[in-house]
Formats: sequence, C-alpha cells, structure tokens
Amino acid sequence: MTAATMRGVVLPGNSTVKHVTVPVPEPGHGLVLLAVKASSICGSDLRAIYREHLGHGAEAYQGVIAGHEPCGQVVAVGPGCRRLQEGDRVVVYHIAGCGVCDECRHGYMIGCTSPSRAAYGWQRDGGHAEYLLAEEVTCLPLPDELTYVDGALVSCGFGTAYEGLLRLRPSGRDRLLITGLGPVGLAAGMLAKALGAGPVIGTDLAADRLAKALELGVVDHAVPVDDAAAAIAELTDGRGCEASIDCSGSGAARLLALENTRTWGRCAFVGEGGSITFPVSDLLVHKQVSLHGSWVTSLRHMAELLEHLTRWGLHPERTVTDRFPLVDADEAYRTADGGRSGKVCIVFEE
Repeated sequence: MTAATMRGVVLPGNSTVKHVTVPVPEPGHGLVLLAVKASSICGSDLRAIYREHLGHGAEAYQGVIAGHEPCGQVVAVGPGCRRLQEGDRVVVYHIAGCGVCDECRHGYMIGCTSPSRAAYGWQRDGGHAEYLLAEEVTCLPLPDELTYVDGALVSCGFGTAYEGLLRLRPSGRDRLLITGLGPVGLAAGMLAKALGAGPVIGTDLAADRLAKALELGVVDHAVPVDDAAAAIAELTDGRGCEASIDCSGSGAARLLALENTRTWGRCAFVGEGGSITFPVSDLLVHKQVSLHGSWVTSLRHMAELLEHLTRWGLHPERTVTDRFPLVDADEAYRTADGGRSGKVCIVFEE
C-alpha cells in the first residue's frame, strides 16, 4: 500500500458533513487495516450526531471519522493477529469493548461499560474513509456469496433486526407486526419471512416506505399509520398479532405495537430514543404480554446471521435505495435524513 493520506468524513453537527484528509493508520498489535468497500448510514448517526451532538456515555461523539456500518478487505495485518490475513473480506462488529467483562465475553460488546469501550464512527475512526483500522476480534469473515454492501448492512441494521427477532422467536404460527419501515424495519420483515412468520404486517408514516416494503416483498400488508388499528384488527380477526417489533423509536409507534399485540403475545423494541407512556395493566399485565428491549446484537449472532443469509439466499443489499461515492457523503446524509428512503450506503470503487 502506497497511500500516505486518505479521504474521510466527520460530522460536526447542525446537519453538516465535513470532508477531511488524514494519515493512513498503521496496524499495531491485534489490529488490521481494511480498505473500506462499503459504509452504510444508520438512523442512530442521524439522530445523535448528524443533526446535533446529543450523545453522552456510549453515544458521545468524539469528532472521529464517521460511519459505524463498514465492510472491507484486509490490506495489512498487525503483530499478534492470529486469524486474519491480507485479502480477507470482513464485516466489522461496530463496538470494540474491553474484552474481559461479562458482556464482552458473551459477545455483546455493545453492552460493555468499560471506559475503554469505543464504537467505530463514534469514539474511534469509522468506515466513512478509504481505510479503517479495526480490532481483529471485531472482524467476521464475509461469505463469498455476500457482497460488501450486504456485509455493511449486517454490521448494525440487519444484526439489530435479527437480535430483536431472536427475542420474539417468530415462526409459522405467528403473525408479525412491524412498526416503522425504515431500513431496520425492512430488515426485520425480510428476516421474519425467512424464519417462517406470516403474514407480516408493516406500518409507517411515509407512503414511499410502505410502497418499498411491498415492492421488496418483506411485508404482506403495508398499512398507513392512520388506518393501522382498524386494518390490523381486520387482518387478525380482532385478536392482534402474536408478535410485534417496533423499529421506529417513535412513542406512538411503540404504543401501536403494544396495543396490537395479541394476549400472551411478544413485543420487542429495537428503535432508539424517545419515550413512551401506556396503561401497564391494560396493555401488558392483563394481556400477559412479554415486552423485550433489544440493543444491537452479539458477535456470535452476527456470525450466525451471515451463515443464515447465505443458506437462505438473501441479500440485505436489496434494501438499499441510494448509493453515493464518498465525495458525495453530504448528499448521502441529506437523503437518509429525509426519512423517505430505504438504506443509504456510501460505496467505494473495488
């Protein structure tokens, strides 16, 4: 590799994107250098960094290269690496934890509370650059059958959807309600149908997203929010859905999910931010509903998902509606922030 500097993108807040030129890092002990091939945009980046710097603790943005959904190819390996070598295609789990706490040892580095915990694109440089320095332990092999864009989407959004569905255990016995048909909602629908759930009912405020979900075949019914309660009742004989998942982070959507979960059903919240108030006795206790909170996923489940995608013949890339080169990252963020698109991805020439 001959490049001494690389192009990258940081997010100053106030809905702006700043292009920077920085040195290409060299991999130290246990680190690998990746040539980034795809780096998708997550709703959490929009909510907590792009619009304004809202985060604290795990969400505190440190002015680093943005992008926590990267996928790339190993171009250099540091000392102490035992698994990866140059040329390997990898997906990056987007949190580097301390490695010794209970959460890290179980593969849930997202839950690490050590001061050394650092998320790519938040506290350490992420994927919106030509190269990325990654911990070997956070890298998973990208199967040959999957594209780099597939891998980028697995690194957070599809992993998040998959983890939430694992809590719900959907099968052919279950009708599933998805509130919020943004990128994570589309992922949840695609994976739920592969797991046998159905029919899958999706709701969203945006007509474009309802149409996209139907076009992709990830839902069987796409219902506008204004008509959702009546439509869901008609589709479920008034009983509600056996399982529901909120992928929006909206209080109103979360309430809709709970209200339309059947007695003895299961509901999961994976959308970040916001708050909710609801009558606990009526919607949770008396209906005996199991309510799950689910935060991203684990290394083990991400590896499991990659294996399943190849076996199922599924490509997360199908949910991408807009692709941009790094030079047009500002337009990529504006498009994602518009709330009408599917997944938006920054792609690099191979």
